Amino acid sequence: MTTLKFRYDAVRNGVEIADVGFFLLRVVALAGAVAWLLVAQVPPETVSTFLRILAFFAVYGLLIYALLFIRFDRKRDIYRLSFLFDLVFVCLLVVYSGGFASSFFIGFYLLTALHAFYFGWVSGLVSAAVCAAAYYSAGVRVSEPELADYLLKASFLFLIAMPIGLLSGVLRRDKEKIEWLNEDLRRSLERMTLLQKKLVEVEKLSALGRLTADVAHEIRNPLTVIGGFAKRLEDRLGEDTKEKRYAHVVVSEVARLERILRDTLIFSRDARFHFQYADMNELLVRTAMDYEEVCREKGIDLSVLPGPGPPQCIVDDDQIRMALGNLMTNAVDAMSGGGTLTLATRTECENGVNYVVIDVVDSGHGVPPDIIDRIFEPFYSTKGVGYGTGLGLSICRKIMEEHRGSARVSSTPGKGSVFSLLIPYIPSEDTFKAQCWEVMRCGVEAIDPVGERCTAYPNFGRICWSVAGTMADTKVQCVVAEKIGDCRKCPFYEIVQQAGPG
Repeated sequence: MTTLKFRYDAVRNGVEIADVGFFLLRVVALAGAVAWLLVAQVPPETVSTFLRILAFFAVYGLLIYALLFIRFDRKRDIYRLSFLFDLVFVCLLVVYSGGFASSFFIGFYLLTALHAFYFGWVSGLVSAAVCAAAYYSAGVRVSEPELADYLLKASFLFLIAMPIGLLSGVLRRDKEKIEWLNEDLRRSLERMTLLQKKLVEVEKLSALGRLTADVAHEIRNPLTVIGGFAKRLEDRLGEDTKEKRYAHVVVSEVARLERILRDTLIFSRDARFHFQYADMNELLVRTAMDYEEVCREKGIDLSVLPGPGPPQCIVDDDQIRMALGNLMTNAVDAMSGGGTLTLATRTECENGVNYVVIDVVDSGHGVPPDIIDRIFEPFYSTKGVGYGTGLGLSICRKIMEEHRGSARVSSTPGKGSVFSLLIPYIPSEDTFKAQCWEVMRCGVEAIDPVGERCTAYPNFGRICWSVAGTMADTKVQCVVAEKIGDCRKCPFYEIVQQAGPG
């Protein structure tokens, strides 16, 4: 039943005016033949012949529509097949109803008109020629043709085919244009909705950052005092006393709160990054060395697979190592019973932009599909209470946003996860080509502090659409992109896609 309903919905959604026309042609042909039998003075043997012709018509008609129901995606081929059967049917009607004097010759006009409308003027002229030949062949079986009358009727076949075919071509082009405009409008609305969501998310995160920074600063000073006095108290208390144990609990919990505050401040503050070109393979190896001992203790096989010579990227070495370290810590925690942790680099192209990708692959328990979209949210954690702050992945994403890249995840529950850091890079041949602010003259280079409103400035102007525009995974930070809503409509994007100015 589900399959039948699916096919029915597909047919219903794909029906066009021409499909209705083909169906009405058959209804009119059947009704006309029955009416002719009822009205005309027809000998009994002719009635019997006509009934067999109508039975033939009904059988192949049912077969045609059964084929259409099963393979509606091949309806053009099926209509071409039906043309041959329709032609035979009309010829039989003409032969057994008077030849050239038969009123059923109008069926050839209907066939020509419908096929010209559906397939265009070329197919319409071919159909007209075939129908003219079929009409002559059917007519001469009964009587000699009157040449002038036959030529007049045949010429009308071509006169019908040409204008209807041309008109259908115009209508088809207009329909395709309307469908394209509707699709473009739909995509624009989706992009506007996504852009609005991004802007709202930016405001929420900005407000959250300000709030957490203020709260963290207010809490940090008294917490330091509490921790200091608790530590002094612990040192002065005798061993194996409950007061000593209580003081130790206070000290350890203060230390945990200080770690939370540290992560909170890292997440909320505007970091001062020091960008420079760095080798991603070398950075990967150095980070892996920091975790070799931890992995050995946990029974985890650590594997490092540097890609074949990825280009250098503009990064803050320490910040990328922090992001990578957060991912490795999560991976180790996800494999409490041992497993395999793989670090690898590769290159990838997306939206016309080149990226160096660092993959952190673990064989842990994976991330459930229902929460995978939330794991980068601040303070969201899948770990138990007291383990982690829920800011590790949020900090990782923030670091990648500051690097004009993104952090992504794919996971299979029970088999493991792949966390990827995408870092954009500019090919050396594009370094001295015109940048977006030079072409668009948006004045970003004159803003103080320099480039505050544009993440593409000063290193990524040639790929502004993917690091500061509508094609970015993060917030849109391009004045032009915010106005037009789609970087594909930006003049600079068109310039770069075509060739790129020197």
